[in-house]
Amino acid sequence: MNNSFLIHLLMGGILFGTPLLIAALGELIAERSGVLNLGVEGMMLVGAVSCFLSSQRLGATGLVSMIIAFVVAGAAGGLMALIHAIASITLQANQIVSGLALAIFGGAFGLSTYIGDAARLAGSPGLHQINAVNLFGLGDLPIIGPLLFHQPPLVYASWALVALVTFYLFHTRFGLHLRAVGESPAAADAMGINIVAYRYIHTIAGGAFAGVAGASYSLMISPSWNHGMTAGAGWIAIALVVFAFWNPRIIIVGAYLFGAMTGLGFALQAHGIRVAPEFFSALPYLVTIVALVGISKLWAKGHIKPPAALAVPYAREQAS
Repeated sequence: MNNSFLIHLLMGGILFGTPLLIAALGELIAERSGVLNLGVEGMMLVGAVSCFLSSQRLGATGLVSMIIAFVVAGAAGGLMALIHAIASITLQANQIVSGLALAIFGGAFGLSTYIGDAARLAGSPGLHQINAVNLFGLGDLPIIGPLLFHQPPLVYASWALVALVTFYLFHTRFGLHLRAVGESPAAADAMGINIVAYRYIHTIAGGAFAGVAGASYSLMISPSWNHGMTAGAGWIAIALVVFAFWNPRIIIVGAYLFGAMTGLGFALQAHGIRVAPEFFSALPYLVTIVALVGISKLWAKGHIKPPAALAVPYAREQAS
């Protein structure tokens, strides 16, 4: 394996891993509050189509248009998550059923496709695209230059999000309260923490993260709109949270690992090696299955534990 191939592989891991990283961070903060959101895939697709539609139809300049488009994508994902929050927190519906319903509602055969068809977005070339920037002029350095200093701005934003989520969870009072809500809502309630507010805020924020993650497909990875363009990335993002043991610092490693599996085929093609594309399309999901099987064994032995109140509705009158 030469350096050129390795660099292509690692750059592919970063590029394709970035939406997984952002979506998984959103899922993590939702799950830390005790809310399981299986609707990430639908939220990503709604975010992708909302972002692309906004960037195509706004008459603003490139930078302004893309900023607005990402805000729209985050808002779209957040609104989808609000539906899940109302169903699972206020109405105390089964979180698995609610999440799956949203995944279908917003998915490749649901709302995202309806919006794309109604706006006739399929096949339209993107007017705007997020390109890599040469940070501090260091992008030409060997090996580390293209990996660390020649990336799209969204990649750097995702690194900042990892640091912010880590700091928030483990070094702030609000993060401590969030973890308490996910572990023992009754005890947190007794301390005066508003369980409903924490779960609503972090579920909606998680949906906004998913919307932005979906937008990265239509403005960064492939500046276009295609039905189901996230290709199941939302499900991998959910698995990543388990893979990382609900720790944001480990999520970045898992995201780039799965991203590299997606980019492996492109790296091989760039070096003249032809392999069936179907194999590389399936590879990230195969790795996901293998990882989850290994994690389930550790889970069964008690070596790793999810938030104790994950997917468990809370009602004060029932807890008292």
